[in-house]
Amino acid sequence: MRNYSLSIRPFGVHAILIEWPNEVQEAILEDILQFTNYLETNCLNKKKWEIVPAYNSVTLILREKPIDFDKLKQRLERWYDESASAKPRQKYLWRLPVCYDLVFGIDLIEVAEKLNCTTSAVISMHTENIYTVYGIGFLPGFMYLGGLPAVLEVPRRASPRLKVEKGAVGIAGKQTGVYPQESPGGWNIIGNCCVPMFNPDSETPCFVNVGDKVQFYQIEQAEHNLHIIEGEVGIYKLEKIKWDA
Repeated sequence: MRNYSLSIRPFGVHAILIEWPNEVQEAILEDILQFTNYLETNCLNKKKWEIVPAYNSVTLILREKPIDFDKLKQRLERWYDESASAKPRQKYLWRLPVCYDLVFGIDLIEVAEKLNCTTSAVISMHTENIYTVYGIGFLPGFMYLGGLPAVLEVPRRASPRLKVEKGAVGIAGKQTGVYPQESPGGWNIIGNCCVPMFNPDSETPCFVNVGDKVQFYQIEQAEHNLHIIEGEVGIYKLEKIKWDA
């Protein structure tokens, strides 16, 4: 038997919501990912089912016909127990370049003032940490990165902006993230990442998976501009490392 008691309930006629304890814990996320990997590998046809893990839940979506909830619930409970010995999916550490120049880090000075430190200290704390991808959503390719150091926690902006630039790197509460496209947003913007986070024309539109790790590193504006061009023509090479920790 597994360690967690799951809540399994209908989420409309074409979806099922599976919930773990309502806590943000890496152990819960690991359990979710092991289960979803087992479902994808052994139980559900990936061409028919959409499996969406995030934080402490998984949503299973079958668009072609209504789900027989009672029948599938029994199977899911059995599959969850069976997945205890399943091999977890390979995770990766993605190192992403960020330019923290004030032309991009439009809230960097204000964040430093709120934290009673220098802008250099904010940058150092942001780049020294390794973050966990707890969810992907809000916008296609938007990563909710957990694990922001407590010393970097600042609330969302009181007044969200109507326009946040593509690639903007923001922090809010206990999270950080990269805006994959221009959009409204209320996070505090401290830099810009030149890596395209979502490509609808790619076989894998979002290269990052829930459970992966992300670490940012600082670059200058000239390098940032060069990488933008490389991304536009499709020759930018992502820094990807197997994560076995």
